[in-house]
Amino acid sequence: MSVNNEQIVSQTNQQSKLRIEVVSVSKSYHQKTAIKDITFSVHAGEFVAVLGPSGAGKTTLFRCMVGLQKPDHGHVSLLGNNITQLHRSQRRSMAVIFQQFNLVNRISALDNVLAGRLGHTPAWRGWLKQFTRQDRLLALDCLNRVGLINKAMQRADTLSGGEQQRVAIARALAQQPDVIIADEPVASLDPKIGSEILDILYNICKKDGVAVICSLHQLQFAQKYADRIVGLANGRLVVDSNTQSFDANLAAQLYGNSGLTEMR
Repeated sequence: MSVNNEQIVSQTNQQSKLRIEVVSVSKSYHQKTAIKDITFSVHAGEFVAVLGPSGAGKTTLFRCMVGLQKPDHGHVSLLGNNITQLHRSQRRSMAVIFQQFNLVNRISALDNVLAGRLGHTPAWRGWLKQFTRQDRLLALDCLNRVGLINKAMQRADTLSGGEQQRVAIARALAQQPDVIIADEPVASLDPKIGSEILDILYNICKKDGVAVICSLHQLQFAQKYADRIVGLANGRLVVDSNTQSFDANLAAQLYGNSGLTEMR
């Protein structure tokens, strides 16, 4: 089959937008399989929701994706490089947002956001908190984007849960990442605040072209915000579908008999 120049250019452009790739990843603990042969990829400006019941393997998958654990088989590539072979400073193109925020409670919101610049600045500046004016202006802009500029100097432990998650997102933004991994970022928040948090992540994804991979328990949030839904069950990838095509049959593959309930 012949390939014309336009096809070659299209394939090259598509490959250049690839941000993170999970290739045949498997991981076991004490001879018990947690995930098996997981493969999918995420491109720039794409919001992918990862769904599945408890024990499906989502946490293990995310730990492999961010380089906290090395897969037994397969690999995860970040911008074309094996994540386990990258130095810490080289991983700055990936930002991680956690369910429990992972802020330093005794310092200000601004100082927490500045921690996102540590991969971009000499170590001594980080140790002494001697960030440049440009870094401080960037951190303030990140707080402004999540609606917390008026609380920049407030201690993190005096903020509400939703505000603390906004600070965590601002810290991720300060990294200027190509990829954001969000591990159940709204699980501990009420639905209204959770929707506001996902609004922010969605806007970052679309306006900045950041690839977002977000683990969620709430199917309705996935349907509202995600371009694609990746679903795990019993440690295996059972769904990889665009959101418009995700129906009750696919929900049943993920959640069994409760799939129809999840769709309501």
